[in-house]
Amino acid sequence: MLPATWIEHRRPDDREPVGWIRPEGDEWVAVSLLGRDLTGPVDWLAAEEALEETGLSWLADVWTLERDGGEPLRVRLVEVTPDGVVVQTDDFGAIDVPVVRYDLPWPAPDALRPRRAGDPDGWAPVTG
Repeated sequence: MLPATWIEHRRPDDREPVGWIRPEGDEWVAVSLLGRDLTGPVDWLAAEEALEETGLSWLADVWTLERDGGEPLRVRLVEVTPDGVVVQTDDFGAIDVPVVRYDLPWPAPDALRPRRAGDPDGWAPVTG
């Protein structure tokens, strides 16, 4: 659930939401759409700049979902709201590839992370 003290921040150009700014003492913290802190405590303008610099392009990136006892999965973000995060196995742009969707809580768990060098690059196994 989104805390009442968080203030939604939208890009000035198109008014698209890019995250929130939350109070921390006399300063502010920029928070991504995944519910993760992007900055430590900073002034308001620095928090706005961090959100605008981060933008939304990262939503289209390939991510990794770590699984207990299983290989990490190559996934794409499908939906990100304060109600939850939905990811699916990467279809590599093909329309006929079966995918598996995973419903995650919000804020997104640490098991969902940006891909790193050394992560598997192949097709993700389609298992439930």
